[in-house]
Amino acid sequence: MSGGRHIVVVGNGEVPDSAFSAIEGADIVVRFNDCRSAQAGNVRTDVVAVCNTGRPAKAMLGSSVWGDSEAVRRAGEIWSVRDPRRFAALCPQLAVSHPELDDFCDDYTDGFAAFAAASGKRHRVIGEAVHLAVDAALGRHQPGPYIVPSSGMIVIADLLSSGSPDRISIVGFSHVGWEGHPFAAERRLVDAYVAEGRLRRLDSGIAVQNAMPYISGRG
Repeated sequence: MSGGRHIVVVGNGEVPDSAFSAIEGADIVVRFNDCRSAQAGNVRTDVVAVCNTGRPAKAMLGSSVWGDSEAVRRAGEIWSVRDPRRFAALCPQLAVSHPELDDFCDDYTDGFAAFAAASGKRHRVIGEAVHLAVDAALGRHQPGPYIVPSSGMIVIADLLSSGSPDRISIVGFSHVGWEGHPFAAERRLVDAYVAEGRLRRLDSGIAVQNAMPYISGRG
């Protein structure tokens, strides 16, 4: 991969010291939700990709700690990962199959848009087409039953679909976690992108995933 910008997507898992220089030297650094991957000396953040529905969205917007954190303050953009139309259509199905997820589709996109406007940041929503493309791509990797792809998978797919010559690296992903995400299939899909030269890993992917367990109020 050559040319274009270097974009590093940092999951919320362990980030080895060996990746710090690549993160700091990147043109764009994307982190997720509460940016748990940001550490002393490694807080470079240009984009915060948020889960804009359900409990994690409610928790972030309801907490001054989130908005005042150094990583969020540094970011110039907030990306809402979940297209509201997509999740509104999902609600009736989940009400039958997973009634315990009764707030999973609650939409807080407007809240993130308002936060971005008030703090001088750009806000965008990753569109439904990316979600559909990810579902189709995962279907070739035996995902089994799942509810939705992880936020990390959606962001990776969104960046790869841009058609730009950007170089994209990831770090802090282990592809394990909440059973509602098809993590095993996501690992196989990401490995395929790496093998094709479309994506590069900056670590061995042994860290905790960027998606937070929904059953504990995260997701």
